[in-house]
Formats: sequence, C-alpha cells, structure tokens
Amino acid sequence: MLKNFVRLLCLTGLILVWGSFAKAQSQLTPGNLALLNKLQISLADISDSTFNIENDEGKIAQNTHFVKELVKALKTPHSYAFNFDSLKNISILKAPNNSFKIFTWSLALSNGTYKFYGTIQLPTKDGQLKLVPLNDATSQISDPDAITNAKNWYGARYYEIMPVSSYNNQPSYFILLGWKGYTNKTTQKVIEVLTLDKDEAIFGKKIFETAVNSNTLKNRVIFEYSSKNSMTLTYNRSVSMIVFDHLAPYEPSMKDQFEYYVSDSSFDGYIINYNRFKLKENITLKNDPSVQDEHYKPPVKATTLLKKAN
Repeated sequence: MLKNFVRLLCLTGLILVWGSFAKAQSQLTPGNLALLNKLQISLADISDSTFNIENDEGKIAQNTHFVKELVKALKTPHSYAFNFDSLKNISILKAPNNSFKIFTWSLALSNGTYKFYGTIQLPTKDGQLKLVPLNDATSQISDPDAITNAKNWYGARYYEIMPVSSYNNQPSYFILLGWKGYTNKTTQKVIEVLTLDKDEAIFGKKIFETAVNSNTLKNRVIFEYSSKNSMTLTYNRSVSMIVFDHLAPYEPSMKDQFEYYVSDSSFDGYIINYNRFKLKENITLKNDPSVQDEHYKPPVKATTLLKKAN
C-alpha cells in the first residue's frame, strides 16, 4: 500500500513538472508561429536540394547551410512547441514525457557510406533554445559496444522511441530504434539507449542479453545485413516486446559476411525490463515490413545475390 502511494506521488510530481513545461511551450505567439512556418518552408527547400546534389562536397556544404538555418529557426522563442512536420527528410521524435525532442537525418555519400546528423532539443521555461548537438563519430569508434556521448555518437536515423521508467531510484532512460545505412553492401539497424543526465546525452546501457538466458550483456544491439534486403525492427504492442527479423547467412560458409545476411523468416524479440532485456527466440508474428521503415525494399532472392557475387 505504501509502495503504491509513493509511486502515485512520484507520478503526480512528474505530471506537475512536465505540465509546467507544456504550459510554457504553449506560449508560442501567432507572430512566432507565422515566422516558424515561413522558415520551415525554406528549410524544406534546402533539405530537398541537398539530397538532389550528386557530388559529396556540394551535398555536405548544402547540409551545413541547412544546419545553420535550422538552428536559426530553433532560436525562435518557444520553438520546442513547433512540430516541423514538413521536413520529410528529417526524423523528429518527441519523448513521451515531453522531456526532449531528437532530430536525426543522414546523407548518402558517393562511396556508398552514410554520414549522420542530429541534435537534441530540450524544453525551457523561458522558451530560449537549449540544444545538445550530436556528432557522428562512427568511423572513430573502435568498439561499437562502447558507452558513448553526444560528441562520440554512433550515428543513426531514429524512427521509434520508447521510455523505460526509473527503478530503485535509478534514472529513467529511452530506447531508440534506428536505421543506419552503413556501406554499399550492408545496412545496419540499431537498438540504442539514451539517458539524459544533467542535460548531457549518454548512449548505451549494459542491458541486452547476447543470447537466451546469457549473463553476458551488451550496451546496444547492432544488426547488419544485405543492403539489397529489408529488416523489420519495431516495438510490437501486441506482445509488449521489441521484435526483429532473425538474420542468417544464405550458407553456413558465409558466416560473418554480412552482405549475405537476410531474414530467415523467423522473429526474435527483447522483453523489456529495466536492468535486463531478455532475449526470446522464434516469436510467432506476420513477416510484414515495418510501416515506419522508409527504407523498406522487396526481398531479393538468394540466387540473385549469389550470381552477382560470382
């Protein structure tokens, strides 16, 4: 009974705190709203033109221009309340408790790799801008399972967010599901953990089982597979799990050659728990592409890839 009362008290406190933020963010004036709508049109044009540039130098220069204009728009008082829903090339996710928004996007480079960009916007009572810029340091991260921060970000374009509530006075955190174009042969998807500690972003948390009932845990989950195929990675509310395609090589001899990894038509998943995400194999689900995966491609037959490899 006492435990339930404490939980209710904490929940009430959170509602009051974030309610005050919501009230502050609603102070977006008609003038500033009109300004943001105008700036959004300009931003959408710059973003679209960036993706139409063929050479890397021009594409990166135009993206730098986009970043500057985005920051200028975000400096508009109470911009946190604006959705920027016309920026179709940018993924914008808001934390369910309204504690932050995260912007992420990518640039495809001529060598088949990708560069990722992002920033976290924090709400403020006075409506002034507070950002945590994210620097994609993928090529400098020697251990992809390392705990990282905003300056050393394992870049991805996030398309889904889930909160994990605090436990035993430990801080709450967020699960991010992301797409990560990797090379001209392979694509990655990522299950990432984001914790905000005094307005600093920390990525990764040792909670994911590496095998069923294993005591070995990892900080993030990275899936790598053939760029000619698709992979489902999503939160499935019907089973209350993060579910994903089980990936396997076409032939046992192709083990660890990820350009030949595809779904084997089975699903695995993680059961969400604060201290440990338990791995469960062979979940019964319909193998449809995720509606949130804008990079879905029809599956390519194994024989097609094998012929191209020979």
